[in-house]
Amino acid sequence: MRIWLEYGNFFREFRRNFHDTGALLPSGLFLARALARPLRGLRKPARILEVGPGTGAVTCEIARRMRVGDRLDAIEINGTFAGMLERRVARERLFGEHRDQIQVINAPVEQLIGESVYDFIISGLPLNNFTSSEVRSVFGAFRRLLKPDGLLIYFEYTLVRQLKSPFVNRHERRRLFRIGRLIGGYVRDHQVRRERILFNVPPATVRHLRLKPIGEGAFL
Repeated sequence: MRIWLEYGNFFREFRRNFHDTGALLPSGLFLARALARPLRGLRKPARILEVGPGTGAVTCEIARRMRVGDRLDAIEINGTFAGMLERRVARERLFGEHRDQIQVINAPVEQLIGESVYDFIISGLPLNNFTSSEVRSVFGAFRRLLKPDGLLIYFEYTLVRQLKSPFVNRHERRRLFRIGRLIGGYVRDHQVRRERILFNVPPATVRHLRLKPIGEGAFL
């Protein structure tokens, strides 16, 4: 019952605001687990930022891997989603052990204050819906907020730009091309790992990036 309620809420927000939602359904279990997987194993307590948590599919997997001393900030631009996630964190047993370590923030990631704050940034933002200037702004925030040895984990739906291009107008093709070129630069310069998730609708690619500190050859 929980999952169907989550799907219904997500689809309603998709219809209202496609730009910020970007998908018909929340992240599937295999994709959510892949995004949270770097939190497993031996590690020191970490500051974690989840960007675009939506209704909390990935947040649940992050919570399962949290330990004493971790802190999770989940930043969501959609006020409806942020309110849903706050209620889930407050009420659901899954979050009970780490409830006091989790903060939900209703704002765009660019508005977060600070530099070199987070050990992990896990992003569910629909980058292919954005303009190239918005993508550049988001990655600028990621680079500013991530610690020098921190890890950015995000996903893209596989081949979505290539599949859309033949069916859209020239302006939209140009937008998709610019986004692909921009994201491709970050991937080329900073990717340390990728994982293909075939058991997701649609299939997705999870990427791990280590962004260089500002002033030390960071890709702009």
